Amino acid sequence: QVQLVESGRGLVQAGGWLRLSCAASRRSIRSINTMAWYRQAPGKQRELVAELTSGGSTNYADSVKGRFTISRDNAKNTVYLQMNSLKPEDTAVYYCKAYYVGNNVWGQGTQVTVSP
Repeated sequence: QVQLVESGRGLVQAGGWLRLSCAASRRSIRSINTMAWYRQAPGKQRELVAELTSGGSTNYADSVKGRFTISRDNAKNTVYLQMNSLKPEDTAVYYCKAYYVGNNVWGQGTQVTVSP
């Protein structure tokens, strides 16, 4: 089963940027149907932020469209989430997820905090 490890946690001011990484092991991301980023803020349900299919299609939550970009580097077996123009409401634990052949695999999560 694929293993996912997120990195890039940080504390930034509103308007700043961060890049999260999700490094996969034990399976090539090229063989994974969908790689995605989710987030969960305190007291709220986990929500989809962005997803990227093996065919290259992307989908974003309305709240992050135009600010966040999901991408992948097949050579590094890593998926990224570039987050620009961050807002305090983006504060959450961000999780990487892989979906393939009926499997949903989650990373451990990484904290993003945006101060006003």
